[in-house]
Amino acid sequence: MHIRKVNLAEAFGSFDERWSPRIAGQVNDTHLKLAKLDGEFIWHKHEREDEAFIVVRGSLTMHLRDDLGERTIELREGEMLIMPRGIEHKPEARDGECWVLLVEPATTLNTGNVENERTVKALKSIA
Repeated sequence: MHIRKVNLAEAFGSFDERWSPRIAGQVNDTHLKLAKLDGEFIWHKHEREDEAFIVVRGSLTMHLRDDLGERTIELREGEMLIMPRGIEHKPEARDGECWVLLVEPATTLNTGNVENERTVKALKSIA
């Protein structure tokens, strides 16, 4: 068993890539992922996985399409959002870089039901 402390600021400082999550830890079958976001991502959904988005730095706009129509939810530092499975969504960091801690099953693909040049299949871990 390996027990280690993770300093979030140092971990986020260890990479520059945007929209390319890094594994910071694992709890059972759930990954704790760090991601730097800037600009818009793509519309997608996860059929089998719920996701938690926790804003560590900056702000995040979550665009949603569901049975209530199309809408947005604004998240600031220290706020979080649980995205239920099956809801189409598009994250956007409109005001510059945003740091997000994602909590989701290890099987979750960052682009959900869409595979394109932004899909990351082999996640790197934070050293």
